[in-house]
Amino acid sequence: MWERIRTAIVLLIIVGTAMFATRANLLIMPLLLIMVTVSGYEWAKMLPPLSGLPNRSLYSDRAGETALPRQQKHHIMYALCVLKLALVSLFLPKIWLIWWGLASILWLFAVNWVANFPNKTENWYGKRLIAMGLIMLTATATAMYSLWQVSAWWLLYVFVLVWCADSGAYFVGRKLGKRKMSPHVSPNKSVEGLIGGIATGVLVVFGVSFGLLNDWSGVAIGLFLLLSVITIVMSVFGDLFESMMKRHAGIKDSGRILPGHGGVLDRIDSQLSAMPIFALGFWLMRYFGLVYV
Repeated sequence: MWERIRTAIVLLIIVGTAMFATRANLLIMPLLLIMVTVSGYEWAKMLPPLSGLPNRSLYSDRAGETALPRQQKHHIMYALCVLKLALVSLFLPKIWLIWWGLASILWLFAVNWVANFPNKTENWYGKRLIAMGLIMLTATATAMYSLWQVSAWWLLYVFVLVWCADSGAYFVGRKLGKRKMSPHVSPNKSVEGLIGGIATGVLVVFGVSFGLLNDWSGVAIGLFLLLSVITIVMSVFGDLFESMMKRHAGIKDSGRILPGHGGVLDRIDSQLSAMPIFALGFWLMRYFGLVYV
């Protein structure tokens, strides 16, 4: 427990400093690139074996000396591909909408994949996961950077929205949860928990809206509430999709880089779906003149 708390405090200090210490991208840019690189490596560990070896041989003692190092090279190569793509994309704002749109479409499909697990895994598990990882991770990095450019407070808003919704879902689900959302993927997540998470998120939206009432119209606040609710719901499926990948790969955590928390993907799984969807919706509201920030 204390190890988990210490890691969380360190992460809050690092992320908070990168977000608020300066408006120059000297801190936020390297942090995002580190995030996608490590996440890319962890994503690669859950991909089908690129060497053609069966899954079980990758984790057996007999294959440990030959198969695992070869797989690690593939993991590193994939992480470097994610890094290069994210680095180029961060400097090309004109293509951000493409990434967010593609990621949003994939996350809509992910809802169906999660609902059908463990059946129909061929619809998502395979070489297509290579492209999906590139899209989802790059979309998340560019979405975070875009929101930060508008204001670090908007990036913080999405973090807080998802964190609070996740906490609300945990406590409500623990007390009242009966109907499981996806028992084969995450037995602890319930419909009641999701409702509790949405309710908690709505409270966050209203708290933020009180500071915007003088500047935003009722229509704008209503659409902002709708966007936030959609973001909350999809953040749940970001979590479930990563859990589904881990179950299929036969691993508990995506990595061990964060003591007490697992891997970076374990910490940003909800943000993978939340950030691109919110960034796309927020951009549309600004484009059509509904909000001015």
